[in-house]
Amino acid sequence: MGKNPKRGESRAKKTERARIIESLLQAQYPDAAVALRFENALQLLISVILSAQCTDVRVNMVTPNLFRKYRSADSFARANPSELEEAIHSTGFYRNKAKNIINCCRILVEKHDGKVPASMDELIQLPGVGRKTANCVLSGAFHITSGIVVDTHVARLANRLGLSEASDPEKIESELCEVIEKKDWIHFGNAVILHGRAICSARKPQCGACLLNTVCPSSAV
Repeated sequence: MGKNPKRGESRAKKTERARIIESLLQAQYPDAAVALRFENALQLLISVILSAQCTDVRVNMVTPNLFRKYRSADSFARANPSELEEAIHSTGFYRNKAKNIINCCRILVEKHDGKVPASMDELIQLPGVGRKTANCVLSGAFHITSGIVVDTHVARLANRLGLSEASDPEKIESELCEVIEKKDWIHFGNAVILHGRAICSARKPQCGACLLNTVCPSSAV
């Protein structure tokens, strides 16, 4: 990459650049949405838990059979750990993920009548669920604008685009929410993830082919 993102830049300048970036992303990715395939909030919650340190493509290969076998929070809560581990083995970290899924669903059954709660405070109390997972579930399943999903792609691009200088995901989210209009939070997160996968990769960003290169302070163009 070329120049480094500007340090100590005013919020006003970041806000203006963020407005242009979101406008360009809207034009390029008008229908940006979570790539995980799901039919309800529970399926999305399980899918996001599985997506930790795993690609969405792999998760989408695993979940069709998984959701045919386990159709409710109660069925996941009563799952045989070894059988669940085998079913999700290819997503990696399968023992910890199986444990979190079972414990998470037990709480859903015991405290939420088997339903996924539609609030940040309640979601982040569930095993295996942090702000990223909660934001994804709230936006994807309930269309609730609670924040911006910050995964590795969003964190990387937020830094490269000079919209955040932080490394902590929650700090990055806070700084992004300050410069991006709330009505755009859901689209911005989903679009940046798509753009990070397709163009602005970690090792070889394709600055020459990037629609954001005219406003990106890190662009090599």
